[in-house]
Amino acid sequence: MSIFIAIVAFLIILIVAIMVHEMGHFITAKVTKVKVEELGLGLPPRIWGIKRGETIYSINWIPLGGFCRMAGEEDPDVPESLAGRSVKVRLLVLSAGSIFMLLLPLFLLPVSYMTPISRPVEEGLVQIHSFTGDSPAEAAGLEVSDIFLTIDGDEIHSYDDVAAATEGKEGTEAAIMVSRNSTEIEKVVLLRSEEEIPAGEGPLGIQMSYVSETISYPPWEAIPRGLKDYGEVYVNIGTAFGSLFAGDVPLKDSVVGIVGIADITTEIADLGIEPLITWAVIILVILGIVNLLPLPALDGGRLIFVIIEGIRRGKRISPKKEAMVHQIGLLALFALFIVITYNDIMRIIQGGSFLP
Repeated sequence: MSIFIAIVAFLIILIVAIMVHEMGHFITAKVTKVKVEELGLGLPPRIWGIKRGETIYSINWIPLGGFCRMAGEEDPDVPESLAGRSVKVRLLVLSAGSIFMLLLPLFLLPVSYMTPISRPVEEGLVQIHSFTGDSPAEAAGLEVSDIFLTIDGDEIHSYDDVAAATEGKEGTEAAIMVSRNSTEIEKVVLLRSEEEIPAGEGPLGIQMSYVSETISYPPWEAIPRGLKDYGEVYVNIGTAFGSLFAGDVPLKDSVVGIVGIADITTEIADLGIEPLITWAVIILVILGIVNLLPLPALDGGRLIFVIIEGIRRGKRISPKKEAMVHQIGLLALFALFIVITYNDIMRIIQGGSFLP
């Protein structure tokens, strides 16, 4: 897949994630009679805008998010304000952005299974997608599209099988049996030593992909498959967070920003439509969860103020204090964004990969 198409794919995923989130706020605000002053893609200054009814619909210069600006978000004295609504209504409106992001995959995944697209065959055949750098696999005579059968006698059905079959054998020879045009071929590959393996690569010096064919499923098969994938996304995210909190993975290697997401998207887009859809779902779920964290400036931080008000039986924290907390939080998040972006750029410059 060309770099242009990969960049377009990244922009589509980013725009969809932003607009789904903001549409969650927008729809629930309209339903609950909260005035929406502006619904924007990107952050100001404004490129273009049009007013329909009470709402301005805009496109803005800074492509780092979007916003749904509602009347009186912290001030209940503003007519038709968000702050003037009940605790239940505000909890709904403020959480709706993340809820929409978390629910969209329940529609997206089953529909993707009903759509005829290229996807891995059921048998789990792993092939060589490309070679990286001075690849010992290429030097040994293996070719792109060769399908792995065995490595030192171990059968190969997944990426993990390849990793397991070469683990601990760095710097030694491995007998690799592949299928090429339905003919079995064996090559002996001198695996890279640990010192020779570049960051983000493996001892074989290859990138892999699954053998794919165009497949679509009827609804009664697509829906269970989509729901299963949806559940696995949460399991995998939970495992990743568990490793992070346990200290198994360095924080700076686990957290990526928009540059890292763009780089990952270009790599995944090269593997096909199905992995790209899965990646889009992961982005939606992670952003939906992160936005609910109780941090100032995020929806989760705003929810905390509403929950505190409910616990205090309607006694509010002053709008000025709440606004100040969110402004400080916004500055802190912006500073964090700069640090993460810097780390992303340095990782790319140093030749590192964002994918395992």
